Amino acid sequence: MRNPNQYAAAPRRARGFTLLELLVVIVIIGLLAAYVGPKYFSQLGKSEVTVAKAQIEAFEKSLDTYRLDVGRYPTTEEGLGALLAAPATAGAKWNGPYLKKGVPPDPWGHPYQYKAPGTRGEYEITSLGKDGQPGGTADNADITSQ
Repeated sequence: MRNPNQYAAAPRRARGFTLLELLVVIVIIGLLAAYVGPKYFSQLGKSEVTVAKAQIEAFEKSLDTYRLDVGRYPTTEEGLGALLAAPATAGAKWNGPYLKKGVPPDPWGHPYQYKAPGTRGEYEITSLGKDGQPGGTADNADITSQ
């Protein structure tokens, strides 16, 4: 008859993952990243467009307040900077600043373009999109007020 402690005395083999098992796991993670990655980054582009639209809306509200005080929108030459510092032509009616902080760049780091009068209204605020060039499609499309 065998000793019951005989099996306990035998050295145990170290357990771990084989190289093949690790490679299979890495391939599965790579496939998941290839599937999920493009969907994630397309959502990131949509959020930048949403931020640009929200910033343009905030500028529009500030410009409307400026107009109530001064009686007109800033000229193209005065630009959005007229919301932060009183232009010489605004006189004593200017009651700003109309923005809490400076005029931020668009989500892609480009300055917003302001034009008065605009093509569709009294003014126009434009972000040129990701590429910073007029026109374009998808993330490169221009985002315009009004």
